Amino acid sequence: MALEEKREKRPPVTPMMIEEEATLRNGSRGLPPGPWAEAAGPRPRTTERHIAVHKRLVLGFAVSILALLAVTMIAVLLSVRFEECGAAADGPPRAGGNGSLSGAARQPPGAEQPPGRPEEEARGGEAAEEEEEEEEEWQRRRELPPWARPRLPRHLRPLHYNLMLNAFMENFTFSGEVNVQLEVRNASRYIVLHAHRMHIEAVRVAEDKLAGGVRVARTFFYPQTQVFVVVLNRSLEVQRSYNLKIIYNALIENELLGFFRSSYVLHGERR
Repeated sequence: MALEEKREKRPPVTPMMIEEEATLRNGSRGLPPGPWAEAAGPRPRTTERHIAVHKRLVLGFAVSILALLAVTMIAVLLSVRFEECGAAADGPPRAGGNGSLSGAARQPPGAEQPPGRPEEEARGGEAAEEEEEEEEEWQRRRELPPWARPRLPRHLRPLHYNLMLNAFMENFTFSGEVNVQLEVRNASRYIVLHAHRMHIEAVRVAEDKLAGGVRVARTFFYPQTQVFVVVLNRSLEVQRSYNLKIIYNALIENELLGFFRSSYVLHGERR
């Protein structure tokens, strides 16, 4: 009896006590299972604020990429423009509307070009007026002038060509001289040749050394059919041969036209 009285009295174990002890062991802050425990549990780290920050970062990155592309395009365009300006300043001059060159390209490098005179401009205006009058005359005849036809006229037949060219690679120009032996089939005072983007320096027509030359009234280009027309003071006689001499110069073109230039790359070097 004495031993039994000395034992410590413990309260009876209830189901609530067992449940609280289980929750403490499981680490749920001592709360019983239920809706309150679920509400008090840990929340996910990705919140609406984090999503908004991510959207701003992505938007800023996209804007920076677009700005970089725009700056790159502008720099490329400016560099191309500068190269074109430099080529225009250092390279050969461009041809005029009728194929004639500016004064710097009409002569070989080192030659001086005499200044233009008002008389030459006046002659150009008179030649244009004469050309219009001749076209009106052909219209009254209800015929196309020889230079406006799609094919060259057949009143002349070329028998022989003698061509000499001098190329100047410093400014991509060349000078040429051609002598054409012509046979006259039908009398005419017009000589029509194919020519384009050239500057004609001199034109001479002669039958032979003894008979002398035939005077040239005027010359002009007709860009619509890409021909050069020589107008004589008198008609050429049938069944006779004449020599046509033309001295000219032009650009060495960078396209497939006339006397043109091309290039290739060999071992990394352009030639």
